[in-house]
Amino acid sequence: MTSDTTPAFLSSVLAPARQDLAARREVRPGVRSWHRWLPGPRLAAVVPLALVLALAAFLRFWQLDRVGFNSDEAVYSGTAASLAGNDVLSTMFPVFRAHPLFLQILLSLGMHGGVSDWSARAVTALIGVAAVLATYALGRRLYDHRVGLLAALILAVMPYHVVVSRQVLLDGLMTLCATLVLYCVARYVESAALPWMLASCALMGATVLSKETSIVLVGGLYAFFALTPSVRLRLRHVGAGLLVMIAVIAAFPLALALSGRSGAGQHYLLWQLFRRANHPTYFYAEVLPPVIGWLVLLLAAAGLVLLRGHNTWRERLLLTWLVVPVVFFTLWPVKGFQYLLPATPVIAVLAARTLARVGILAPLRQRGRALGTGVTYAVALVVVLSLLVPTWARIQPSTSRTYLAGTGGLPGGREAGRWLQHNVPATAQLLAIGPSMANVLEFYGQRRVYALSVSPDPANRNPSYVPVPNPDLAMRQARFQYLVWDSYTAARSPSFGSKLTALVAKYHGVAVFTSTITVGAKSGQPVEAPVVVIYRVRPS
Repeated sequence: MTSDTTPAFLSSVLAPARQDLAARREVRPGVRSWHRWLPGPRLAAVVPLALVLALAAFLRFWQLDRVGFNSDEAVYSGTAASLAGNDVLSTMFPVFRAHPLFLQILLSLGMHGGVSDWSARAVTALIGVAAVLATYALGRRLYDHRVGLLAALILAVMPYHVVVSRQVLLDGLMTLCATLVLYCVARYVESAALPWMLASCALMGATVLSKETSIVLVGGLYAFFALTPSVRLRLRHVGAGLLVMIAVIAAFPLALALSGRSGAGQHYLLWQLFRRANHPTYFYAEVLPPVIGWLVLLLAAAGLVLLRGHNTWRERLLLTWLVVPVVFFTLWPVKGFQYLLPATPVIAVLAARTLARVGILAPLRQRGRALGTGVTYAVALVVVLSLLVPTWARIQPSTSRTYLAGTGGLPGGREAGRWLQHNVPATAQLLAIGPSMANVLEFYGQRRVYALSVSPDPANRNPSYVPVPNPDLAMRQARFQYLVWDSYTAARSPSFGSKLTALVAKYHGVAVFTSTITVGAKSGQPVEAPVVVIYRVRPS
């Protein structure tokens, strides 16, 4: 490892481990050699990395806007549009609604000329590709070029990272910033140079500005330095770094205070702290292994055990960074499919470390280095195919009427919203079953949509949502002119779905729009199933 204290991230990424050029190109005078036609070591390293990044980009951009936004995507894109000056969406998606605004600011830069599904998702897809590059840099810095390349390849095709980075979610940017934090921490451990401590803390602040829950990663860094006395940590470096991190994070609460919306952030924080559990404790253990890859997890764990004699501070850094958020979000009542995305680069690096040393683990040393390298490539191919096949299946348009939040778009929502925009008066108000569909319809339809399932108790609802305490009274007063049924919310909340169906029947609802998807029936023949139905209603 080098001890260069100059923060030259790009040069370290593009400059692989140097080989002995003199030995490869040395030719006796007057003798032509085929060695001179071999690519140089720099080109030999850059070309595979470029191919990995091209694969990562292809998987993240393929049919990127075939399905419309889900609820979170609609909220973040709507907030970005508000930042860009969209007067209509700003009334439905205020700038200071919930989370910090790092991603929304980036999205808003491309929304001054209009709002587009593809352009918004393209930003997060590019961030996902950048995370693959950052994973290569991390693996190469901690180990070598081969580990970095294998780690980047694993992350490039991992279903979990591909699916989330194709959506307008905060977690992709958070993962990129968190991976860069790890890279800078590794550089600091190697060099003990203050610039790398300041860079890591500034990036940690940017990670928190991407999504506030990433503050738990600070606990991983604390655990690493507390458990690694061999790493010299200077108190003045820590103090300066903490000041930098606090200064970066303070940008959001300062903006809230200056705008007079500090109460919104406080209410949202209290709701997050005390809201009811949305998934069981074993949620991540059940959902994530198939999308991370069983073979990847097996390789990462096997390497820690079989190569334990080679474990150093590097493995401790990766493990503490991984274990702290996994334990926290497993015990935390509120869980989301995408919450543990920052763990994926670490898992990819640990699995790549094992792959790169398959020749050491197997009894092949007597039979030559080439055979060990062949085994490495064979196992790597199996791992990549085991990830690529499910990834390809997941990025195809969904034919399911239900989905897990964070795993993809919401079928039928975009079509229903666009119908509203062109066929419903701007002053009309709608009532949906839940806020997820309401957000999507507000984004695409630019009409006010309320939700039945929003609790009137402030302690049990997102403070961004407005409840409808007495839906029947509101219908008699002609407050709502349209009711919206959707299969996704009806499956999650059958009682509220039945309540909306009863309101449709009582107030003479007439279906004026139906969005369908093609699903397979028991007979084997494809059928059209409704996913969103809009009813026009009138009081008795």
